[in-house]
Parts: sequence; C-alpha cells; structure tokens
Amino acid sequence: MAVAGAALLAALGSGPLVLLSGLVGLVASAVGVWWFLAHRGPLRLLGGALAVAAPLVTLYLYVVGGVWVNALVALGSWGVALSCARSALRRPEDERDALMRGAAVPPPRRPVLIMNPKSGGGKVERFRLVERAEALGARVVLLDPSAPADVAGLARKAVAEGADLLGVAGGDGTQALVAEVAAEHDLPFLVISAGTRNHFALDLGLDRTDPSRCLDALTDGEELRVDLGDVAGRPFVNTVSFGVYADVVQHPEYRDDKAGTAIDVLPDLLQGGEGDRLDALADSTPLTGQQALLVSNNPYAAPDPFGTVAARRTRLDGGELGVIGVRVDGAAQAAELAVLGTQATGLNVLTARRVEVGGGPGAGAVISVAVDGEALTLPTPVVCTLRPRALRVLVPRDRPGSPVPPPRLDWRRLTRLAFPEEPGRSGPWGSRTP
Repeated sequence: MAVAGAALLAALGSGPLVLLSGLVGLVASAVGVWWFLAHRGPLRLLGGALAVAAPLVTLYLYVVGGVWVNALVALGSWGVALSCARSALRRPEDERDALMRGAAVPPPRRPVLIMNPKSGGGKVERFRLVERAEALGARVVLLDPSAPADVAGLARKAVAEGADLLGVAGGDGTQALVAEVAAEHDLPFLVISAGTRNHFALDLGLDRTDPSRCLDALTDGEELRVDLGDVAGRPFVNTVSFGVYADVVQHPEYRDDKAGTAIDVLPDLLQGGEGDRLDALADSTPLTGQQALLVSNNPYAAPDPFGTVAARRTRLDGGELGVIGVRVDGAAQAAELAVLGTQATGLNVLTARRVEVGGGPGAGAVISVAVDGEALTLPTPVVCTLRPRALRVLVPRDRPGSPVPPPRLDWRRLTRLAFPEEPGRSGPWGSRTP
C-alpha cells in the first residue's frame, strides 16, 4: 500500500488536475454502472456508454499527462497488497474444508442411475456417460426428453426392484428429487455433474469439467453424510429463493438467457420501490420487508446478495440453514450494499434451523419460490427446515475438491496481525489489552 501511495504522490509533480481526472473518471464509471443496473430504457443505454467511455477517457488523459506509469504502479501495488492481505487472513481450517472426507465403503452391487440427456447441453452423450456407467455394472434409466417424467417415481421403482444405490446425471432440481428417495430408504446417492452449473457437485468437491469422473465412486468411493433441505415438503440440496430472484426464475425466457433476465428485473431491487415485500422469521429473528431472501442448505462461506457463481459452502453437514435477506429502501442504501457488502445495513446474514416466509402487507395467499433453480408457486407461509446428515452421498476418493473462497477483508484483524500486541501493553489504537 505504501508503494501505491508513493506512486500517486510522485504523479502530483505532473499536475494535480491529471490525478483529479482519475477520481472523476472513477465516479463517472460508477454512476454509469448504477444507471445501467438500476434503470431501464434510454437511461440504461446512457449508463452503459458512460461506464465504458469514462475509463477510456481517463486512460487517454493519463497518457497525455505522462503519469500512466505511475497509475500502473499504483494499481499493481494495490493488487499485490490485497493479495498479501487475503493470504495473511486465510486460516488453516479453510484449506481443510476444501475437501470433505468420509468413510470408505464397499462398491454397490446393483446401482441404478437416472440420466437426463438434455441436461447441461447434452453432457450425457458428450461424455458417453451411459456406456461408461454400464461398463461399471450400473443400470441406466434414460429420461425421454420429449415427455415429462416422474423422476421420484422412477427412483422408487428402482428401489422396489432391488437397487442398492441411486444416482442422477442431471440438474440440481432433479438431484434433489432422487436424493429424497435415497434418504427415505437409507441408500447411498451418487451425484454426476451433468447439469449446467452443478452447485451441489461443486460443494461436494466433484469434477464439474468431466462428469464421467464422478462414476469412479462406483469402484473406489467414500461415503459422506450431508444435510438435506425441506421446503413445504419438497427436498432441496442447494437453495430456496424468494422475492426478486424467484421472480426472475418465473420468467419463461430465464432458462435461455439467465443473465439478461436478471438484468431486466434488477431495477426493481436496486431502486427499492417496486415489487412485493416479504416477511420472514428465522428461528426467533424477524426479517421484515425483504425484497429478496435466500435460504440455503448450510450457509455460504462468502455471502453474496447477487448470487455469484463463485459462492460455495465449505460444509454440507453443519445442521443449519444459511439465510441472506436483502432490503433496499432507496438509491443510497443500494449504493451502501454495493460498497460495504456484508457490512451493509440492508443485508441480513444469519443461520437458523427453521425459516418461515410469508408475504408482506397486502400480499396474496401464494408467493413465487425458486427451489434449486426450479420455478414454483407455494401457499404461504412457506417453511424451510433441514434434515441433518439424512443423505448418504457416495463420492470418488480421488476428486479435485472445492476452491477455497477468499477470506473477507477484516481490516481490524489484519491490523492485529501486522502489529501484534504484547500482554499488558497498549495496542496500535491506544487501547490496553487485558
């Protein structure tokens, strides 16, 4: 950080107006991003143009002013400082949580795998999952893409015919339906990462780039005991979403254009005026007037109100639901949420064993709900609970593991690490340690 500051001070000799232009460009770019995300129509187009033009103009002024080298040094030094800070804040247990370990078990004798050939853009065919599974002794039930299937019914039929393992090559919604049947009969469950995003597979440490590697569990596997979520009598392995995100999933165009659909409804959240509000009770903690609510099977390591792909759960056997609620009452609070993240007053992050969700004042008797990405409409109140360690998941012993999420930048803890206090002596802020 000192190097970054020195580089900026050195640039003052080339004229403070050049540095001032950098600050103006940063503000203008932020305003452009805000207009693009929080508005529709001409203002959104103007915001997009401003967000792109502002940094380009700033770069041009830096080159003309002869301080572009200083700017690069400052940015590079700041990036190195942040990287070092995150490394210092990383705990040893973070690395251990990258891969849950279970107990070695003998291979199943009569495994039955249900495969959706459409899932993940055709991964079943592309990775020859049917042929590879049958070569390992599994019976494959291939779903008909042209007709709706009772996946849970197919799983129960397989159990009645003597299956000693159930598995799914498909999306997380299909995984949850078969997982419930496996949990009911206390059978091991095999996850094959043939969906589009494979969040459940990510948190189990499975290989999402090559789903055929998940089949290694049939010959060399270990068993994990993980929690299984329940929402209004329906299972879920990842998340249940209410409010703005659930409304996004309800759109017919969502499956073909997830990002575009999300951007289209973001103004309702960021401007804080439109859309229904939700009231929830997380154990004994009330959450009122929420615009978006996310309930997860175990909490996420780095709670993200905007649901980035990188978010993950370090454990799936903690026995608690993760709860993230968003309430934005205007532009100022939305800006605070964007800048402060988990420290913003508009964001509630907590854990609970039971979450009850209902509509706010004037809401109807049903609300939109997204269960593992599947759009539903459920009567209120909607109750979410967890069945601790109810699911036996069979995974390969040799699997890549999950990426360790970067620790949150806790400046107070970072200061204590940089300036350790001795017992009985004053700390860096003049306080006495006990």
